[in-house]
Amino acid sequence: MTKEAMPAGRQEIQKEIEKLEAAMQAADFWNDKNRAQETIKEIQRLKDEVEGGGKYDKGDAVMTIFSGAGGDDSEDFSAMLLKMYRKFFDRRGFASKILHQNQNDHGGYRNITIEITKSHSAKASRDLGSYGVLRNESGVHRLVRVSPFNANQKRHTSFSMVEVIPKFEKNNEADVELDEKDLKIELSRSSGPGGQNVNKRETAVRIVHLPTNLSAAADGERTQGANKEKALAILRGKIYKALEEKRVEKQENMYISKTTEVAWGNQIRSYVLHPYKMVKDHRTLVETSDVEGILEQGELDKFIEAEKEL
Repeated sequence: MTKEAMPAGRQEIQKEIEKLEAAMQAADFWNDKNRAQETIKEIQRLKDEVEGGGKYDKGDAVMTIFSGAGGDDSEDFSAMLLKMYRKFFDRRGFASKILHQNQNDHGGYRNITIEITKSHSAKASRDLGSYGVLRNESGVHRLVRVSPFNANQKRHTSFSMVEVIPKFEKNNEADVELDEKDLKIELSRSSGPGGQNVNKRETAVRIVHLPTNLSAAADGERTQGANKEKALAILRGKIYKALEEKRVEKQENMYISKTTEVAWGNQIRSYVLHPYKMVKDHRTLVETSDVEGILEQGELDKFIEAEKEL
């Protein structure tokens, strides 16, 4: 895109980039190394903004899948979505790790939270990270099929909600500041892979942010301290995502919830297995009859590509 063809807002950003790049040519630019490095970071951030990328789009992601009403059917659907996404991660060179899970007796999930990172085998490049790739997968996913849990073989509709947030690192915690007095911390016995400590010590941590009622949990680490750190990072990501979606606003250093409505009406994609086979995205209108390719092999590429235009 030429400078003349850019929207007015982007033209202003481009002018700022040119101003900062001109400052880099000064003979004394590197005299203050910290300031010089901050300038370079700011130039890259502004360039990403001009290209349409968000601040965290090159970073890692945290995904949570929540089951809707419907018991075993919805919880089984959440397990199907987890399998689909993990296959997609393999195709893109992403690695995943479970941070928290609430599993039923049939292998389904009431909810599960995973961290998605770029694996060492993936090429190091300026490409999008897992958050940039997956951010628009957030929303309600709908499954229509003959229920395997119903003896009468009746058609059943199930819902699961996917939430994708940026993974917050130590160096960007200041982007979402949390006050200890606004946090309610709950401890419980971990059900995660914590070795001999499992079910003996309260290593699982759940944190509720009282002003917004947003919460995060972690039980995949061996120690309470490590799980608390993970839960706080997830909570920061949730607040950031809510700010981005304008569900939360910041007033005088406090985060205030603007809405308490549940987003279950925001259906983004349907997976129909009966009476016909079809996967359709209701936002981009991309569809395919290759249901097995989507759910079994994670062939989401054309859906993800179309989401870039949202």
